[in-house]
Amino acid sequence: MACVKLGSKTDAFQRQGQAWFCTSGLPSDIVVEVGEMSFHLHKFPLLSRSGAMERLIAEASEKAEEKCIINLLDIPGGAKTFELVAKFCYGVKLELTASNVVYLRCAAEHLEMTEEFGDGNLITQTETFLNQVVLRNWKDSLKALQTCDDILPYAEELNITKRCIESLAVKASTDPNLFGWPVVEHGGPMQSPGGSVLWNGISTGARPKNSTSDWWYEDVSTLSLPLYKRLIDVMESRGIRQEIIAGSLTFYAKKYLPGLNRRQGDSSTRLAPVALGAPPSEEEQKLLLQEIDKLLPVQKGLVSAKFLFGLLRTAMILKASPSCISKLEKRIGMQLDQATLEDLLMPNFSYSMETLYNVECVQRILDHFLAMDQITGGASPCSVDDGQLMGSPSLTPITMVAKLIDGYLAEVAPDVNLKLPKFQKLAATVPDYARPLDDGLYRAIDIYLKSHPWLAESDREQLCRLMDCQKLSLEACTHAAQNERLPLRIIVQVLFFEQLQLRTSIAGCFLVSDNLDGSRPLRSGFAGSNEGGWASTVRENQVLKVGMDNMRMRVSELEKECSNMKQEIEKLGRGKPSSTWGNVSKKFGFKLKSQMCSAQEGSVSNQNNHSGKLEKVKDRHGKHKNNLSPDG
Repeated sequence: MACVKLGSKTDAFQRQGQAWFCTSGLPSDIVVEVGEMSFHLHKFPLLSRSGAMERLIAEASEKAEEKCIINLLDIPGGAKTFELVAKFCYGVKLELTASNVVYLRCAAEHLEMTEEFGDGNLITQTETFLNQVVLRNWKDSLKALQTCDDILPYAEELNITKRCIESLAVKASTDPNLFGWPVVEHGGPMQSPGGSVLWNGISTGARPKNSTSDWWYEDVSTLSLPLYKRLIDVMESRGIRQEIIAGSLTFYAKKYLPGLNRRQGDSSTRLAPVALGAPPSEEEQKLLLQEIDKLLPVQKGLVSAKFLFGLLRTAMILKASPSCISKLEKRIGMQLDQATLEDLLMPNFSYSMETLYNVECVQRILDHFLAMDQITGGASPCSVDDGQLMGSPSLTPITMVAKLIDGYLAEVAPDVNLKLPKFQKLAATVPDYARPLDDGLYRAIDIYLKSHPWLAESDREQLCRLMDCQKLSLEACTHAAQNERLPLRIIVQVLFFEQLQLRTSIAGCFLVSDNLDGSRPLRSGFAGSNEGGWASTVRENQVLKVGMDNMRMRVSELEKECSNMKQEIEKLGRGKPSSTWGNVSKKFGFKLKSQMCSAQEGSVSNQNNHSGKLEKVKDRHGKHKNNLSPDG
């Protein structure tokens, strides 16, 4: 820290309890009281340097014939600062530093220590040191700004606070790697004018490492909230990048809001609570959180979703204003696709404690995300071709959010206090096109049904209508077909679409087999050069045939199950006995497009017709043989 020495005389001041005495050999003729401290001094050194002291001494001398007593109740910096002022008036040695220059500058102004009362008076000395030394140095400017907090009205009147903030903003907005000698100072090694690192004053030839854009975060985090806020405002006005501002705000918030560090896994990234004293009170933390929310840039992705969820969780604990909580929810909604399941699992801090997790908050966040997705031209279903969704490139974020919400539903489903309408609303808010598969939603519904066995059959059916049986994978269909918790209507739909998927798969395998058989004559001409490739193709063909045999068996089993189920339904139904399977499918609400059915079933119809024809031919051949046998 830079300093300037003033005065040349040896220190002649001695302290005895709550009093200071000047041991110059002459008895004191004035007592200056500053707070609880008294200074036994002489009139001439004081009135020769200070216009205010000259006036006060004259007024006191007229009122009292005995020893002159003056009370200085409002001097900036108190007794400690007046001690330095008195030493300056006596010409005693003292040092001007960044820690005391603001106090001395304000005290000198208060005591009217101008050039009229002597050349090189205290106002001139402190102003020169402040402008030419302190404001040119990062550390000294920061220290001087910190001292402004104690005497802020006086510092504001003299524009000291503003000058310190401007100095810091200029230095923070400049790349420290471009600074020349001797500006590079932030915690780095001493350097020579050529830029090499010095060791014991000897140049080592080594170059210091480049500084990053966050080199000033820790330093400015020592400022009080009002001064830090003003510094950030000035930095923004000077064009510092928004991501750098957001990084500083994140650092500052993590330092003074202990709740933000509770769920971090890496202990090396944790910041200790306020090192300068006791942690801030809950009211101070709430004020800080609300100010951080106002200062944070609105652009998406400048701060992590985990940090925003931490702010939201802390805001709920501290009972921040509803507007602050709403703004944080909207910020999270803008980048919900960057969140994790752990982030969403926020405990319910309300007094009612209806549910274990705050489902309503997640619902609002999801609503904000979908609203923002529509405003920014998010994904929407454009066309459906063979079950594959064709949408805009922004489909990926909403698909990620759909997967995230399905996982969240599965986590909150075991809560017995979670009402069915809340669960349904959250699940139904996700658009259908956002889920390529409904396996995650089926899992969440199954867990909810298992944890709420008292649900009525109508409620179960209503809940299961949230998922599309056509979008279940074969594994999910197999599980659902054997799931006793599902309503009968849903099981029938699952079996139907599972059979349809298997038939489609078999048709695809036959198509591959036909292509392989048709390509064999073409490949035979190149047998000499492609024997290895042909052998692998034959093996693949054999594997496909085995797979087709297995699928045929599965289709046969499913057809038997469907036939049995149809018979049971016809027995239980009150309709006509001649009701067909088409009526049953219509009764159970199958939503299958006619084109899809015709396309998928048609792919298998040829094979079934061929096999049927073969069976008929065999039967006819057998009858003909039996008829001819007696004649033989």
